[in-house]
Amino acid sequence: MRHLIAALGLALVAVAAGAAEPIILKFSHVVAIGTPKGKAAQRFKELAEKYTGGAIRVEVYPDSSLYKDKEEFEALQLGAVQMIAPSLAKFSPLGIRSFEVFDLPFLFDNEAELHRVTNGPVGEALLESLESRGIKGLAFWDNGFKSFSANRPIRRPGDLKGLRMRIQSSQTLYEQMRVLGAQPEVMGFSEVYQALKAGVVDGTENPHSNLFTQHMDEVQSHVTVSRHGYLGYAVLTNLRFWESLPGDLRDGLERAMVDATRYANSIAAEENERAIERVRAAGNAEVYELTAEEREAFRQALLPVHRAMAGRIGRSLVEAVYEATGFDPDGN
Repeated sequence: MRHLIAALGLALVAVAAGAAEPIILKFSHVVAIGTPKGKAAQRFKELAEKYTGGAIRVEVYPDSSLYKDKEEFEALQLGAVQMIAPSLAKFSPLGIRSFEVFDLPFLFDNEAELHRVTNGPVGEALLESLESRGIKGLAFWDNGFKSFSANRPIRRPGDLKGLRMRIQSSQTLYEQMRVLGAQPEVMGFSEVYQALKAGVVDGTENPHSNLFTQHMDEVQSHVTVSRHGYLGYAVLTNLRFWESLPGDLRDGLERAMVDATRYANSIAAEENERAIERVRAAGNAEVYELTAEEREAFRQALLPVHRAMAGRIGRSLVEAVYEATGFDPDGN
């Protein structure tokens, strides 16, 4: 009976949609369609239109085709777009430093530890904290763990000394590069390939799907699989837009987001593994995977970042994440 009622409800929505123009939901993001986020955004579009019976039409604008990194938040708050999925490293310009907890190096050993944070009370509280800025947090989407790339081999922490390394706009990432002796350069994602090609920056850090889809391996001679940090996204909508929607349409979008999130987080690791194999096959850059001993040397070298940034991020938040993940800040 419940299935019949649900089907009837969707049919009525479809009839109403036929009588009125669909509500347009513009979803802007800065990465390629073939990345985990790009594929998840497309999946959300398909499911949202299905679950609302066509009453909402989702227009996805990938690859910075509508707004670039620095423009997305303002566009969302002004209502120029209704949905974005920025990297968790990009919230500090809003005056929100707490999301930088995800930028602490070597904080997560695997996806299971990560999801204990993003799917638990810590993640829920972080998303709720955005409402005072007119933003509703809907979900966390994975991309994956980052690797270094440069035009020199990177095997030890000292190998980054003096390199101009592109980072996202996070003070925690700035401190990470500073501790390694590199020169951090904040730069929008859409600008990175040309900056690497022109020698404006010497290297970067990215999950493999970003590295491959942006062709960074064509302008970098070395990639080091280090898994030294995590890059993920928060899917956000304009709070006023969200609250203006009829309850049945919100329900449909929430259902679509749950399914799209499950899809996004199920494909991320596989997509990144496929991307690094394609980088290897292309042969433009030498791919090196740190040994356990080399990775431990990086972890020990970067522990001071945790101590330096805890006050900025919030000590209670950092400790809550340590408790959820089992991370030992003393390096034991």
